[in-house]
Amino acid sequence: MRFAFGFLLTLYSFVAFAQLPEGFVYAKIEIPTIQVELQYCGDNNFVGEIIDGYNANVAIMTKQTASALKKVQTELAKQNLSIKIYDSYRPQRAVNHFVRWAKVVNDTLMKQQFYPRVQKKNLFKSGYIASKSRHSSGSTLDITLVNLKTGEALDMGSPYDFFGSESWVVNANLTESQSKNRQILQRVMLSNGFRNYAQEWWHFTLRGEPYRDQYFDFLVE
Repeated sequence: MRFAFGFLLTLYSFVAFAQLPEGFVYAKIEIPTIQVELQYCGDNNFVGEIIDGYNANVAIMTKQTASALKKVQTELAKQNLSIKIYDSYRPQRAVNHFVRWAKVVNDTLMKQQFYPRVQKKNLFKSGYIASKSRHSSGSTLDITLVNLKTGEALDMGSPYDFFGSESWVVNANLTESQSKNRQILQRVMLSNGFRNYAQEWWHFTLRGEPYRDQYFDFLVE
């Protein structure tokens, strides 16, 4: 009976892997200790609803990204910290969902939480919404740090996906603790093969990403 259960578990894992295009992996299988909380798999995001293409709370990324992120996770564990993934691979249909939403200017359900000082009609012009995303290439991550002793995410000075200067990596209005937390995240990611995005403290892309300018559309499931 034990053998049969083990065989079924192995078979299930194989089937899960087989659903992904070649070159992509599940983060939790490659890095079991990593935490995953996909914001687009629920309604706590700037749109206010589940985003097209997100059918399960599983983080998918290229093999190369997972390999680099594993080194990050090992380094952070020495400080009793862990990565939490808010988003990784993002289907093109999800990006299309964002574009459709942005064009409906009177739908501002989540404005106060995510973009209180930005007019929705200016989201394209300001660069917050675009028709293509590096996430769809599979080597871009949105992440934060979690304290393993408390289980709480570190205070980074602004929420994930907050549209405004508060989210810029360099921010003079942060407390000493918030600034330190951002520096820890930036330092560990940049030293392990990632580059950042100056306007979003959570956003990192693998240097030398394997599928640059290729935009995939398979489901997150």
